[in-house]
Amino acid sequence: MGVGMGVVMMMVGMVICLATVAHAAQGTATYYGPPYLPSACYGNQDKGVMIAAASDAIGGKATCGRNYKVTCTGRTNQGVLHPCTGKSVVVTIVDYCPPGCRGTIDLSQDAFAIIADRNAGKVNIEYTQ
Repeated sequence: MGVGMGVVMMMVGMVICLATVAHAAQGTATYYGPPYLPSACYGNQDKGVMIAAASDAIGGKATCGRNYKVTCTGRTNQGVLHPCTGKSVVVTIVDYCPPGCRGTIDLSQDAFAIIADRNAGKVNIEYTQ
């Protein structure tokens, strides 16, 4: 009975790990500069500078208020060979990046500078909610 319970616990652990990994997504990040107000989600309410605009690729306006952990994973162009800082940032979605948006998530320039060299302009990312 002890061996059977161990197998069950191991299987449950594997399912939890797979569910956690399944929530990580990949995309691209760009950035925009101030002023950050008004925003599509909060009007003139100041939400600080660790903010972002969501494209339709992640739900657009429906993602207002959600927090995302964003990590740079690499370059998208030849301009900056090693743009990533190795850091992650948590941002709150406060705005909408309309159709034609160049990135999956359009970060504030302050948030982008934490994860990447701003000279890159656009980087590959991994993000989780």
